[in-house]
Amino acid sequence: MAFWDKFLIQAPKLSSEVKAQHAPIVMGDDFGYFNTQLITKVSRDVAIQLPAIVRSRNLIAGTIASIPIHLYRKSNDERLASPKWLEQPSIHQPRAVTIAYLVDSLLFFGVGYLQVTELYSDDGRPARFNWISPTKVTQQVSPDGDFVTQYYVDGKPVPMEGLGSLITFQALSEGILNTGATIIKQAYELQNAAHRAAVAPIPSGVLKNNGADLGEAEVAALLSQWKAARNKGATAYLTSTLEYMPTSFSPKDMGYADLITQVTTQIARLCNIPAYYLSADENNSMTYANVQDERKQLISLALQPYITAIESRLSMDDITNTQNYVRFAIDDTFLRADTLTRLTAIEKMISLGLITVEQAQEMEDLSPNGTV
Repeated sequence: MAFWDKFLIQAPKLSSEVKAQHAPIVMGDDFGYFNTQLITKVSRDVAIQLPAIVRSRNLIAGTIASIPIHLYRKSNDERLASPKWLEQPSIHQPRAVTIAYLVDSLLFFGVGYLQVTELYSDDGRPARFNWISPTKVTQQVSPDGDFVTQYYVDGKPVPMEGLGSLITFQALSEGILNTGATIIKQAYELQNAAHRAAVAPIPSGVLKNNGADLGEAEVAALLSQWKAARNKGATAYLTSTLEYMPTSFSPKDMGYADLITQVTTQIARLCNIPAYYLSADENNSMTYANVQDERKQLISLALQPYITAIESRLSMDDITNTQNYVRFAIDDTFLRADTLTRLTAIEKMISLGLITVEQAQEMEDLSPNGTV
């Protein structure tokens, strides 16, 4: 038992109005009744070594983690005071870190988990969470293989509701470790091949002796001198009786640079990120006139599936009551217009009587006297 567990509020009997998480549906084709562990076609350890994957991961997870999350009332969209699990889900780390690794799980594995570490005493809903790596979670499924009936963390069973239970987040796809396994493996092998070529830039070859045969000791000494000289420089001198015959292609002949660009473009497509964000397409110029349009495209293509997965799960009744909902403050932060544009729009709304001056000050985070 963790040190902090002894200080947590014990779970009361759930109210009949609070519906605990039902047995999650098993998504994808990689689970079955006899397969209770998350198995991917390529490991995250391999994928995360690729610069294009790291860039994509940091762009998606880092951007989403930087956007505030708020609680709203469904009836009038009024913003409410945030519960502590929205301000800081885990007592062990900042909110941004927890959200970033939750998005990381959804991106790579197609599923993410938060473990309930604290409950509200009044209704038994979660008050705190800890992020749990999908690689630590196994499961028992129904006989037909369609539903999860029991979760295990590090091989130990955990409750299916209340304190210690797992909140399951399901992505809108299976995760790139499955859907993009082929291109990730190809990129990894290509990167290793380019590394080998960089370490030994001279193509492998054969020294052909057109003169008298040499003894074994003389051949060994010749090859040793040749190797040592090539490590110092690429230029070589051979006598009239020796001829160098390459037996492999040079890095230029192999076209590593072009292949890496092609593979990086494929990774950009895999992650739904415009290729220029990864510098994968040097001939592609930006078609949007300003940062605002670029951000809108990034959200719609790459970020929104993960934002929707998190928002919809946190808005379910076992976490948030049915009168409220959770949303990322995209418009107020990430898509916030420049000051002049905002003030022009606010001035127009005041003149039309749509808002008051006090409401306009609140929109701009200003106090009544005009100071921040």
